[in-house]
Amino acid sequence: MLQIIYSDEHLVAINKPAGMLVHRTDLDAQETVFALQLLRDQLGRPVWPAHRLDKGTSGLLLFALSAEVASALGQQFEQGLPRKRYRALVRGWPDAQGHIDHPLARDPDLPSAGQTRLESHTDWQRLARLSWPISSDPRHADTRFSLIEARPLTGRRHQIRRHLKHIAHPIVGDATHGKGPLNRSVAQFLGLQRLWLHGLSLALTHPVTQEPLLLEAPLGPEWALLTQHGICQDAELPIDPAPPPPLKASCP
Repeated sequence: MLQIIYSDEHLVAINKPAGMLVHRTDLDAQETVFALQLLRDQLGRPVWPAHRLDKGTSGLLLFALSAEVASALGQQFEQGLPRKRYRALVRGWPDAQGHIDHPLARDPDLPSAGQTRLESHTDWQRLARLSWPISSDPRHADTRFSLIEARPLTGRRHQIRRHLKHIAHPIVGDATHGKGPLNRSVAQFLGLQRLWLHGLSLALTHPVTQEPLLLEAPLGPEWALLTQHGICQDAELPIDPAPPPPLKASCP
């Protein structure tokens, strides 16, 4: 059963698990479980997705309960009005905060050459720095990682993943835009393989009442694995449920 974090007579928001598709797609024809169908069966009524999350991304996913509300929500998303916050684990230690202004090709599944490039912007803030005894490069015994909050200001497909790759801090577990050897090393170290990206919150105007609406999806318990291996610097990581006290980190 899906975790419902908000519902009224017009909208339903869930906390989508990592590894679940939003709906059927020819790109993953072998999959048989989809958030849209599960939620429809759980509620016993049709639902319309207001936006998308990648299969590997967990977190907040909003649905409309009528075609009219879906259309109104779609206009907000097309205009870039909803404010989104994501949590990600990335390779390396980026600056404390920054802004990425990097146009992206419309379709990330096709070669970029010849495609129209769309204006794309993402803000980020570093929350914590970590150093783990993982070596995917024989020149280094340890590897640096950071927990960041990413805030996309535009809505391009795979925007956060592509932008973080552009600044050389790819998301851990990203099979398309990340580093395969490092992803495998982290999965072995943590005992869990996933794309370490989670949709934390969505702030928008309710399409019917016109009231401001802030929806939040808590991080899953697997995120506590990250702090079990120590945090070096920066703010403490807000995780729900609360993790055990972090071990001493091996930071330079």
